[in-house]
Amino acid sequence: MTSLVLSCPRAIRFAALAACAAGALAALGSSAPAATKHAKPAPKPAAKQEASKPTLVATFGDWSVFVGQVGKGRICYTLAQPKSREPANLTRDPGYAFISDRPAEGVRDEVSFIMGFDVASGDTADSKTDAKPGEKPTRSDVRSRGSVAPAPVALVDQVSFEMLPKGGDLWVKNAAKEGALIAQMRKGAKLTIKAASLRGHQSVDTYSLTGFAQAMERLQKECPGK
Repeated sequence: MTSLVLSCPRAIRFAALAACAAGALAALGSSAPAATKHAKPAPKPAAKQEASKPTLVATFGDWSVFVGQVGKGRICYTLAQPKSREPANLTRDPGYAFISDRPAEGVRDEVSFIMGFDVASGDTADSKTDAKPGEKPTRSDVRSRGSVAPAPVALVDQVSFEMLPKGGDLWVKNAAKEGALIAQMRKGAKLTIKAASLRGHQSVDTYSLTGFAQAMERLQKECPGK
């Protein structure tokens, strides 16, 4: 499990390895692009801390398993791309689903999604107006406050999990429920991610869960717990 508060170095390493994994898929003939706008590698750190390019070790159905290295720590991922994205005419960068293990950091079964756009939190506190104290809000101000985008969610065969947006990425809002989400994904048929952009455009990504259970078994074999 991962904690709810994500450290910046951890997020940077995740983004860098995610980009490398996507590039590895592309090199193998997959439709996955080499990188996304929200998965840019950070400037190179000291050599001993550099992340090695993940190696594809297995593919099960629609899920691929990668193994990489960060410093002296082994890191393992299983990832997939959406089978469909709605609406089809909405412009966005590619999306990915990731489950990762970093035993050296005590991180197991960390669930995250790259959406390809900055995601709205669905919190009314995010809505701001330009009206000054004592001024009457304009019609556009009222409309802005009254049209809050829905909070992002993950659904596995109609079982819903609240998600926490961080830029263009999504994480399980209640980290204690990551295990429950993975358990549902192991026995489910499809995973649906619903999220809205900062402009209010709703996006729906649908993933096939074919091969997910086998991919998780291989993931745990490649990165066993201490």
